[in-house]
Amino acid sequence: MSTLTELLDLLEPKAGLAGRHLWLIALLDWIRGKDNNPQAAVARLRLFLDAAQARPGFQARLHQWWRTLVATVDATPLLADFGFAPRAAFLSELGERLRYKLLPGTPETTHAAELFMLLFPTPFDARWLKLIDEDSLARLGLLLNTTPPDDGEAAADPEPQHAGNTLLQDWQAVLMEALTYCTSQVVATGFSPELRLRMSPQTLQARPFHGLAGDLDALRSALLSHGPDSGALHLALDQFKSRLEACRSAASSIYAHLDEHGISVGLVFRLRQLRERILRIRELLDCLLSDKPAGSAMQLLARLVLLAEERRSIRALVAANSTLLAAKVAERGAETGEHYITRDRAAYVQMLGKAAGGGALTAGTVLLKFMVVALALSAFWSGFVASLVYATSFVLIQLLHFTLATKQPAMTAPALAAKLKDLRSTEAVGEFVDEVTHLVRSQVAAVLGNVLMVVPVVILISVGIQFGLGHPMIDAREAAHVLQTLSLLGPTLLWAAFTGAVLFTASIIGGWVENWFVLYRLASAMRYNPRITRVLGVARARRWSAFMHDNISGFTSNIALGFMLGLIPPMTGFFGLELEVRHVTLSAGQLAAAAAALGWDALRLPALWWCVAAIPLIGALNLGVSFYLAFRLALQAHNVSGVDRARIRSAIWARWRSKPSSFFVPG
Repeated sequence: MSTLTELLDLLEPKAGLAGRHLWLIALLDWIRGKDNNPQAAVARLRLFLDAAQARPGFQARLHQWWRTLVATVDATPLLADFGFAPRAAFLSELGERLRYKLLPGTPETTHAAELFMLLFPTPFDARWLKLIDEDSLARLGLLLNTTPPDDGEAAADPEPQHAGNTLLQDWQAVLMEALTYCTSQVVATGFSPELRLRMSPQTLQARPFHGLAGDLDALRSALLSHGPDSGALHLALDQFKSRLEACRSAASSIYAHLDEHGISVGLVFRLRQLRERILRIRELLDCLLSDKPAGSAMQLLARLVLLAEERRSIRALVAANSTLLAAKVAERGAETGEHYITRDRAAYVQMLGKAAGGGALTAGTVLLKFMVVALALSAFWSGFVASLVYATSFVLIQLLHFTLATKQPAMTAPALAAKLKDLRSTEAVGEFVDEVTHLVRSQVAAVLGNVLMVVPVVILISVGIQFGLGHPMIDAREAAHVLQTLSLLGPTLLWAAFTGAVLFTASIIGGWVENWFVLYRLASAMRYNPRITRVLGVARARRWSAFMHDNISGFTSNIALGFMLGLIPPMTGFFGLELEVRHVTLSAGQLAAAAAALGWDALRLPALWWCVAAIPLIGALNLGVSFYLAFRLALQAHNVSGVDRARIRSAIWARWRSKPSSFFVPG
């Protein structure tokens, strides 16, 4: 790092574009220092001001350098557009952020935003910019705006309020231009068809976006003609702010439409851009009309520094613009999940019956899976055919209204998270604990129904094949392989936890497709499209429309789950990762087939009992990981915060001590 004396000597007003900017980058590096101390950075700024005023001839060179800088780099786009996508589209902004992440910037640029990100690369810069005092800002303004006398002596210190008048006027002109740019962008976004078609009818009748530009022109005229303290300016400012608030309300009315008709990440991105531009207009107005313009300018620059850090973050972009989509997925999951929670004995018995039906069908899935293995296809095609078997089986379970236990957690977690919003009273906490016990009991019933049915049905199928074909479902070699892969002594529990994440992912895919189905009104298209009704008839088209609306999420999640269970092992094995899946119902069925193949002698094998011990743990990890991920997503989507977790844990533990059986069977 150069010393201050070297920096002062290196200033060359007639240097090339890159040279001028490199000097400024070096100066800010020196001011920033290496101690990460904002007070020390401000002290170094004062030291620079002292040295600049004391060095003969430096002020003239600095003034010439500054005039060249502001003539070649326009600050207006920085103030108006920095932090916003050049095109109001999610994917284009994602591409921009990837470029900022992966490609280095160059100081040889007239793009103010790109230069700004090189000048202030870390959030630390915002801290020391906010601490710069008014006296230092006045001295800096004088230094940049006044040519010293020819004899090289420093100019006498003027009154601070009179320093830098020309610079202040230039700054106000830049702010007005930035306001014009921002306002035009707000109006253009408000006129876009994607937003207008989703605004409320009352908003469209009020036409708030039509007069916004005219109100800004009136504000500009009042400022230029009557000054910043005039009554005319205050009237124009009130009118402009009122119109701006009406535009914000008009944009907010679109969210009600999204709640009912589905959410698009791209549309949410446009709405967020519009809201942020309105906030930027307010910040620019505050800076323009501030009693302390230099201090307000530093606060605005500090805000832009923090925005620059966010501008580089891909995670922030995805998180900010997918929150509403996550909320809609969680909300739809909560509606579905209510059907999976049993609250009385009759519902509990019904859940056991549905789970038993799902276990019986899964036994057929196990048979078909071993038949696919017997075909000895290549890894990919074996996984692909197995995926078709799984997906078909899961969809059939759905159509017959049976239950697959591990499909529940991702549905029930949002329903439980939605109840965390109102836990202000002791009664509410008690009701929440009741819901927890109902949920756990429902999961236990589903797992028991699946496992206790799939095991005997697989054994019966194997015995039937033995009597009919003279050999069991699988041979001894395949049975030994099953015992090895399902053993508790191996990585079974790791794969079971991974399968829980797969189950959660399948539910998210189902919720996303359902939202897409609703967003593009495909149910209405199926019901009323003339070509569809000519083929199906009006009544049948109506029935198919209702059927797909009710089942599209289940179909999608089941098919996605089937293909992930079948294709993840061969696909990851191709890359050397060799990830496996362990689904509790399928694993129990495979273990039953292995035991049937080995006969009564299997009961004396320790390997069998290690596998038996693994089954309940596989089920717990399948359910637990899937539920945890879905629950965390639902908490974020429902904006649940400040929950007294200790109070909830204490209440659940008290219920466990007093009524442990309530977590397993209804009272």
